[in-house]
Amino acid sequence: MIELRRARVDEWAAVGRLTAAAYLADGAMAADDPYVDVLRDAASRATEADLWVAVDGDGALLGTVTWCPPGSTYRELAGHDESEFRTLAVAPAGRGQGVGEALVRHCIRLATEAGSRSVVISTAQWMTTAHRLYRRLGFLRAPDRDWSPRPDVRLLAMVRPLP
Repeated sequence: MIELRRARVDEWAAVGRLTAAAYLADGAMAADDPYVDVLRDAASRATEADLWVAVDGDGALLGTVTWCPPGSTYRELAGHDESEFRTLAVAPAGRGQGVGEALVRHCIRLATEAGSRSVVISTAQWMTTAHRLYRRLGFLRAPDRDWSPRPDVRLLAMVRPLP
């Protein structure tokens, strides 16, 4: 059984390691990419946004996502009536267990409860497994909102309309 909850302070370092490991596991990002330091910095995500984790019955970390409420410095795309999440990551050993889907569905619930009209996300071109998950859960490409945080990185925008 997967439990979703806010990350505890004593877990922040482990969540950072999990996030970096998940992004590096696919080999599309170099270990010396400057973004790896951002991925490892779960403490900032926990204090400037809402850091959620998925844990198994024994409390082992399986995955994480950063929920970016209004006012969070981690919001990149969300307008005033939209919600946003970032850094969805599933531990390599936990893949294929529904962890990513559970975390995304949780974010959709949070957005619905907040009264948002949609959920927006940025995703890298190489994250094809995540793209399949997002499409399955109703996210649509929004190419007019694609953007680049730095010259060598192009992020794709996806939007999930809410009822």
